[in-house]
Amino acid sequence: MIFNKHKKPLDAQTLLELKRYIDENLIKEPKIAYESEDRSVGSAPFGARSAPRAERKASFPEPEVCADNAQMFKNLASAGASDALRHEVETLDESFSQMLLRKIDERGISDSECYKKAGVDRRLFSKIRSQPLYRPTKSTAIAFALALELSLEETRELLMKAGFALSRSSKFDVIIEFFIRNGRYDIFEVNEALYEFDQPVL
Repeated sequence: MIFNKHKKPLDAQTLLELKRYIDENLIKEPKIAYESEDRSVGSAPFGARSAPRAERKASFPEPEVCADNAQMFKNLASAGASDALRHEVETLDESFSQMLLRKIDERGISDSECYKKAGVDRRLFSKIRSQPLYRPTKSTAIAFALALELSLEETRELLMKAGFALSRSSKFDVIIEFFIRNGRYDIFEVNEALYEFDQPVL
């Protein structure tokens, strides 16, 4: 998503409040020192501390809809699966797509108004609408939550439908939580804050 070139950067007060919120709510993982296990010639002396391992970022592919999930479950049920499993299949919870469309209707806005405000491509929205089991990326789900001005509880629920959550161990998530908790849904402002703290933008 691009930034709004005509919008002023975040003011000093917002940055101060956001930094304080991050400091108070971000759960920092303890640093772990690793001992070298390399005993070859030229390695560090036995028992010496090696340099901390480089922090690795997990890279997860974007979840894609499995078009035949429903059929797979039906096959399990018809193949002699237990009554309990059959009941679970028949009473599947509301999907991300279904909740999103319901919230759009409840807000009384058009589909185009919603996906444009979220900065989502029309073709992607069409895919979400036409495929009830479609699972978007986390950033896309958050963008829709901002576009619909969902409460923090509603945002958590929408994310859960897509298989995600807001974590206090993620600076990105804490920043998103700050803006939603304070009722500030301007996606450009949120992106400015994410950029300011070296986080990926929506």
